[in-house]
Amino acid sequence: MKIKWLGHSAFLITSESGVRIITDPYKSGDDLKYAPVTESADVVTVSHEHYDHNFTSSVQGNPQIYRGPEPIEIKGIKFSALSVFHDNEQGKLRSKNTVVCIDVDGMRLCHLGDLGHILDAVQLNKLGKVDVLFIPVGGLWAIDAAEATKVVETVNPKVVIPMHYKNERCTFPIAPVTDFLKDKKNVTKIDGSEVEYKVGTLPPTTQIVVLKPAL
Repeated sequence: MKIKWLGHSAFLITSESGVRIITDPYKSGDDLKYAPVTESADVVTVSHEHYDHNFTSSVQGNPQIYRGPEPIEIKGIKFSALSVFHDNEQGKLRSKNTVVCIDVDGMRLCHLGDLGHILDAVQLNKLGKVDVLFIPVGGLWAIDAAEATKVVETVNPKVVIPMHYKNERCTFPIAPVTDFLKDKKNVTKIDGSEVEYKVGTLPPTTQIVVLKPAL
């Protein structure tokens, strides 16, 4: 399985059999200067209906769109959803958010979208064992660095991939990834946008992997 960070919260996940999944495609704009997501996909997942997460029309290939809530299987890959909130006030500020989990090639990937709060015991139980966790770390509209750290500690995935943070292509008033990485020792910075994993190659303990945006 290959994982490529396109930018912001958008990733291209390619299974060993060649099934292509894109998460949370964004619409480029004044504050979101990543190039448009025009890759082809078989499936597109959407965590919530904000323009920086739901611009499915730019994706090529006539993909099937998955927003949850019911689990579904597409081309041998299982998709499931967990309803959470986009804020820490039970959705009063920014409504709901969907955590999308993908079971592919013997591994479980969970994309937190714009999670706005710490996960409780019931939600953690529903997530189950997570191998790769895509987590927002920029704060303001989602969890910040400290909250993201707590989520990682409770979920205890094998791989953590930060997303939704400020950089030269994203000028939203959110924090950079360095805030999340501060004082953490288990960090690998990849000189590229893509990593590849198989069940036997996952790290034994939680590893934070920082990618460069492809777009």
